Amino acid sequence: MFTKTVQVQFSALIQWSTQGFLSGSYRGSLRNQTFSHGLFQRPVSTSCALCGKTRRSPNKSEISEKKLTRYFVDYRRVKFVAGSGGKGACTFHSEPRKEWGGPDGGNGGDGGSIILKVNKQVKSLSAVAALYLGDSGEAGGSKNCYGRNGKLTFIPVPAGTIVTEQGKVVADLSVHGQEFVVVHGGAGGKGNRFFLSNENRAPMTATPGEQGEERVLQLELRTMAHAGLVGFPNAGKSSLLRAISNAKPAVAAYPFTTLNPHVGIIKYRDHEQVAVADIPGLIRGAHLNRGLGVSFLRHIERCRFLLFVLDLSDPNPWVQLDHLRFELDQYEPGLSRRPQVVVANKLDLPQARENLEALRARISQRVIAVSALTGQNTEELILHLRELYDGYLQAGDGATGQAPLTW
Repeated sequence: MFTKTVQVQFSALIQWSTQGFLSGSYRGSLRNQTFSHGLFQRPVSTSCALCGKTRRSPNKSEISEKKLTRYFVDYRRVKFVAGSGGKGACTFHSEPRKEWGGPDGGNGGDGGSIILKVNKQVKSLSAVAALYLGDSGEAGGSKNCYGRNGKLTFIPVPAGTIVTEQGKVVADLSVHGQEFVVVHGGAGGKGNRFFLSNENRAPMTATPGEQGEERVLQLELRTMAHAGLVGFPNAGKSSLLRAISNAKPAVAAYPFTTLNPHVGIIKYRDHEQVAVADIPGLIRGAHLNRGLGVSFLRHIERCRFLLFVLDLSDPNPWVQLDHLRFELDQYEPGLSRRPQVVVANKLDLPQARENLEALRARISQRVIAVSALTGQNTEELILHLRELYDGYLQAGDGATGQAPLTW
């Protein structure tokens, strides 16, 4: 009886499969289908929350400026200690029927060095620790076995890292893949086999490995960009960077919104790319380390041309330009004489037209008036940046003697 019931159920299942499923009449209603046949008592659903794939929100939340400041670090004081060499072994060969085997102690391995290597994917010094200890070499063994050398320790740093020691620059790391050996590992000790000679046939001498080098260095990050936005707080530098590039720095109605440099990329139709850096706002006396001070003035050194961003809401915008040039020259003589352009921002304000005419009457340089809020006249600024970039490529980077920076 049981066998007959199973055969009837199987025949019903086969008939349902051939008539409905294979013909396509049940394909549309397969979703959310509950099988009530005798063999299938459990409901089956393909659209429930547990069976469906979890989907993340397409709008990824942006990191706030306060949180981003924790990740961005442009200065580190690091202690490097290279690995020590392994000690040499003092052993003698022992083998049956070989009474005078002689010394067979091997040398120790060399200690591992520590190397800084530029990685273009790294944008900050936040991952650099305060102390690095190199891998020490292993000791030598019997049967003339040498100890293994210590592994090299590579520390990735961003492009634009300056390595200084007691105020002197020892390395300028600005090219992807560039390496700098910070400390060398100690040499391995010698085993007694090394001291074998005709005069001394059974040396008992073995030397220990040398200690690795030890240095304390300062790592400073200077932003690598073609152009730098220089201006006082709340002049609209971050808004301007958002309007002309793909960067998304924080924007607010209060000063000192930007707490670390941001780099935006302007892409042109011929696939050339110009990097523009948003330098945090300067104040009077910045060269004396007031406000954000010297910690961000050094980022301007890497910029090949400057964009002085002036606030047209100020009735005397030319005074801003004079103070900005003074701060740059006090920090580094001649810094304000690099190729530059004056950008008058906030053209959308009612009093901006009058202040703009007064500014053009006071200075002889070209003034590009824009509105970062509405995007007015930003095309002229982008085209002028390309002119400065082409002139920079033709002249080359004579300041450092290296090839021009390209992105």
